[in-house]
Amino acid sequence: MRQNGNAQLGPGKPGRPAFPLSRRGIIGVSAIGAMLIAAAITAISVMGGGPGTSARQTAAAGTSQSATAGHDGANSASATLMPELAAAPQVAVMPKGAAGHSNTPKASSSAKPSSSASAHPTPSSSSSSPAPSNSPTSSPPPSNGSCTHPQLVTSDPNGMLSESPYFVAQDMWNASGYSVTQTLYACSYSNWYVVATMNNDSGDGAVKTYPNAHMDFDSSPTINSFNTISSSFAESGGGSGIYEYAYDIWLNGIATSGSTEVMIWNDNHGQSPGGSYQETVSIDGRSYQVYSSGSYIAFVATSNYTSGTVNLLEFFKWLMSKGMIPSNTTMGQVDYGIELVSTNNAPETFSVNNFSVSTS
Repeated sequence: MRQNGNAQLGPGKPGRPAFPLSRRGIIGVSAIGAMLIAAAITAISVMGGGPGTSARQTAAAGTSQSATAGHDGANSASATLMPELAAAPQVAVMPKGAAGHSNTPKASSSAKPSSSASAHPTPSSSSSSPAPSNSPTSSPPPSNGSCTHPQLVTSDPNGMLSESPYFVAQDMWNASGYSVTQTLYACSYSNWYVVATMNNDSGDGAVKTYPNAHMDFDSSPTINSFNTISSSFAESGGGSGIYEYAYDIWLNGIATSGSTEVMIWNDNHGQSPGGSYQETVSIDGRSYQVYSSGSYIAFVATSNYTSGTVNLLEFFKWLMSKGMIPSNTTMGQVDYGIELVSTNNAPETFSVNNFSVSTS
């Protein structure tokens, strides 16, 4: 019909009007005009043209692309459409010089090789107000009795509270490959707790996590430059399972090839240290069994205690006297926390109610 109409409306023979004035011609012109207008409107609508519509359609297209990019994670459009996600800061990074934790058990019935040394994460920045991650919303967090209003609640394996030079870290360094859940509730570096669930069904005795508070010595001062190095702590909680509360101290760097890891276990529940037994010594008024393997050394208290002030300098001087560390040894990091192997598949709460490091 459209072609017939066009033939009738095209240029006529010489002397013939281009648009006949008959009633049929007028009706035909009107009908074809209406069809052309309708077709134009439809084309504009489909192509996104026309005033007042392009902005909404563009925004809708952008929203759709942003959602797709955010979901896929590998779409190159994500950096353009969602820069706030692409540039989001990490909760924590590994300390300088550390390649990360190995999957070798930190402490087990077998000797701990020096290559299994693993540092505890420290953020590169000193932000004191990290955003909570995975915070429970349906109910308030459990309380350990003193930390009732935590400023950080996180189940992120690398979750951390920064109060430089102190930090509190989830440190779920060896949880991969095991059934482990752990949530950190931190009011401060000296008042925090974790609720953890894990097991030792594999029977390998592997430490899965070491939630801890720690202090960094960024300038790496020598031990001999101090008159005193001491630390106070208090802990509570735990129950069935395999774990120990302990200091984990890094000397001559933090998990570098030349660093030494010194542990002081104050409260042991079924755990066995790495390395081989050396001797039993009395240091700082308490008795400890000494175990070592390469650059790993552990002092295991013969009687558990849950609070006190530990003269760390005495331990270092004893190690120097035995030739186990050189006289020019430097301080790297002092950690205090809980090495967790198992809670017998039941949630258990482990609390640190005091922690500080004093030097002069």
